[in-house]
Amino acid sequence: MGNTSYADDYRNIDFRKHPELYKIGRGEQGVLITEPYKSEILPYWKFKTPETAEASARKIYELFGEYKQQGDFVGMDMARKFLQMGFTRARRYANHASGKKYAPDGSTRPQESDWKDSEKAQSATIFYRYYVMAKDDSEYLRLKAEHKKRVNSCVSSSSDYPADTIRDSSPHSPDRPQLMG
Repeated sequence: MGNTSYADDYRNIDFRKHPELYKIGRGEQGVLITEPYKSEILPYWKFKTPETAEASARKIYELFGEYKQQGDFVGMDMARKFLQMGFTRARRYANHASGKKYAPDGSTRPQESDWKDSEKAQSATIFYRYYVMAKDDSEYLRLKAEHKKRVNSCVSSSSDYPADTIRDSSPHSPDRPQLMG
């Protein structure tokens, strides 16, 4: 693998061409490095006000629908992750205007007095609504199960991967893809 990191390796893969290399991960993992989806979705991701959050979440959910029509699970999952990230980031700023929960000394900063109904709290609620629709979508769930099954069957045989990729066998991440130089 050399001196490159997991994120560097991941950034070099076109997941539309190689969806079999996509790992779902936990929560929002990979959302800012999975191409070409990051570049397609990120420009619409905004949560400053409830109005911008509504327009943003609606557009990202529309992209989710477009990926769904194409049977593109990776695109659907990335759109879901951006909706989830809209919720979590807006919630972070609703709770702490600075975006930082901890003070420099390690103590927990007090929660904002308007954490329940501030603009950021409203933005979080909007994103959450769209996120739930995406994560609970029956076609998304079907494609997710298929993707997991396909990826698990591919892990056992590196010959299932495209000629321009190999699997990393390092103990830190045995399933991490590596591009040939």
